[in-house]
Amino acid sequence: MPVYLAESAGFCFGVNNAVSRVYELLDAGEAVCTLGPIIHNPQVVEELERRGVCTVTDPIDTPANSVLVIRSHGVPRSVYDTIAARGIRYCDATCPFVAKIHRIVAEHSAAGAAVLIAGNPDHPEVLGIRGHAVGPAYIFRTPEELEDTLSSHPELAENPCIMVVQTTFNKNVWKKCEEKAKKLCTNLKIFDTICSATAKRQDEAVELAQKCDLVVIVGGRESSNTAKLRDVCAAYCPTLWVETADELPRDRFAPGMTVGLTAGASTPADIIKEVHTTMSEIINNSETLEKNYEEMSSEEFAAAVDATLQNPTDDKVRGLVVSIAPNEVQVEVIGRKQTGYIPAEELSNDPNANPADLVKVGDELLLLIMRTNDQEGTIMLSKRRVDALKGWQTVVDAEAEGAVLDGVVADVIKGGVLVVTNGVRVFVPASHASVGRMEDLSPLKGQEVQLKIIEINDRRRHAVGSIRLVAQAARKEQEAAFWAQAEVGQEYTGAVKSLTSYGAFVDLGGVDGMVHISEMSWSRIKHPSEVMNVGDTVTVFIKALDAEKRKISLGYRKSEDNPWEIFKAQYPIDSIVSAKIVGMTTFGAFAQILPGIDGLIHISQIANHRVEKPQDELTVGQEVQAKITAIDYDRKRISLSIRALLEPEAPAEEAAEAEVEDPAEETAEAEVEAPAEETAEAVEE
Repeated sequence: MPVYLAESAGFCFGVNNAVSRVYELLDAGEAVCTLGPIIHNPQVVEELERRGVCTVTDPIDTPANSVLVIRSHGVPRSVYDTIAARGIRYCDATCPFVAKIHRIVAEHSAAGAAVLIAGNPDHPEVLGIRGHAVGPAYIFRTPEELEDTLSSHPELAENPCIMVVQTTFNKNVWKKCEEKAKKLCTNLKIFDTICSATAKRQDEAVELAQKCDLVVIVGGRESSNTAKLRDVCAAYCPTLWVETADELPRDRFAPGMTVGLTAGASTPADIIKEVHTTMSEIINNSETLEKNYEEMSSEEFAAAVDATLQNPTDDKVRGLVVSIAPNEVQVEVIGRKQTGYIPAEELSNDPNANPADLVKVGDELLLLIMRTNDQEGTIMLSKRRVDALKGWQTVVDAEAEGAVLDGVVADVIKGGVLVVTNGVRVFVPASHASVGRMEDLSPLKGQEVQLKIIEINDRRRHAVGSIRLVAQAARKEQEAAFWAQAEVGQEYTGAVKSLTSYGAFVDLGGVDGMVHISEMSWSRIKHPSEVMNVGDTVTVFIKALDAEKRKISLGYRKSEDNPWEIFKAQYPIDSIVSAKIVGMTTFGAFAQILPGIDGLIHISQIANHRVEKPQDELTVGQEVQAKITAIDYDRKRISLSIRALLEPEAPAEEAAEAEVEDPAEETAEAEVEAPAEETAEAVEE
């Protein structure tokens, strides 16, 4: 069994440079600390710790007289500023490819361009890149997230912007992002900043996966580029991700298999060599055992055949279910005077299935003999394997015909999920598990799904499927059906998909519409989360449609909840109301009559004597009784008077002064004196 080793497995230039700089400083007698782990490999980090290297998360924690090493991921501009301000000695080991991205972002951002960054938003390299932008910067991981970003920020379609990419990003996903951006942005500059070594490493990994039965990937669990190697390989063949040789599962290697070996950019050569050596030993031992059988004498071979005949396996029999337990099913083998049992794990490909849900007493099943026990007179049987044999052809035909299969997500594994369909386990990569990228696939476990088979390896009986393709096709059909009948005023029930500072996007079933923040509540709110949250089911109606741009404006607040309609029905002029003081101006006080409805108490209407300023008589939060003296529904303004309810009447000279003042002039004075922003904010909706 050959082992194919990728040419570019192991340290890349940037990582090798960073680690070498640390060792050079140590050899020169310097005390060294690193800003974050110098490398995503626990073995290397532990070795450096033994030599006295410490790790800090903030430059201000750098020990006195130590040299701070900036790792290959790079850091934001603010970190350099902190280092300079505190006079910290440092060694900049930022990868040249990453430093180039910093310069691109800093230059174009300073010129007014927005920045689009393809990458993992939590990765140190991406955080560092974003930290060199002086203006707006947006991070996305998939073409779908890029489209959502551009939809949420329509100004990016025409304003100057640039797009860069994390050096270890998946190049196939990046190409799709490029195509999407070119269609949606008219003033965009694209910089392909994927490291050439990363691209080469991913290409080699794909070649290995296409020609091997199994690929072993060596690297730290926190390594982003190692995770991407795992993702690209998992689409083609089973993949193992190990940190050291000790993690190699010996039972995964079988005679006749071809195995590939590659490693992430943070994996040192000695660990790769150890894994390669251990794999070779396992393989040689397996092949030696196989060879022993091949070198048997004719007499020995005949004896082995006789032994096999005495304990026949791989025979199919029919069994009648006689009892069901949580861990097995008992059957009576038809045509034989033997009892058989089916272990729970041999009943179905779904490890979570309950035997009682799959079969019932009296069922007749076609089963495969796994093992016999002549002394006890029992046979171990398998239904799962018979189903798999029948189901495999169904899966093969589905791939050829492009048919859609029904299945259940049986398990979540590294790189994706396993879906059981027709008794066959189908691997679905994470990128094909849902329409949008999901960091955590565990919610999918146990769900009934539909999928298409996108790849078949008949020799290994390995199938790769896609849930996303079916979901996308269904969404397109829903979208076409929506636009065929959508009209302004129609009401829909949908799920809140995402929130922004200016509104919420609601999934109407195949299409998304936006509820602007001003349409969420009749009261003033600061953020949409005050009214709804992601995942909420809401009832909305169409306010406006733009079929050409595929944009839908939605309304959420109901007309019957309009506080002005309630006010109009319950509060005529001359009504006496209880109101709460909510604001003060130089010309009066604003009082809330209903949530969303405020009235103005002019300074001349606060008391039955002269008032210098409203604060002399009133306080914010105070409850007062007032009379409605005027209503302007067109301008949404209400005039209130406390003085109209006060007794006794004002002294003669004040009454005379009040008679001279015309209420209309008072209202005009209030409108003139009130700053536009104050009246608009407090009075107008």
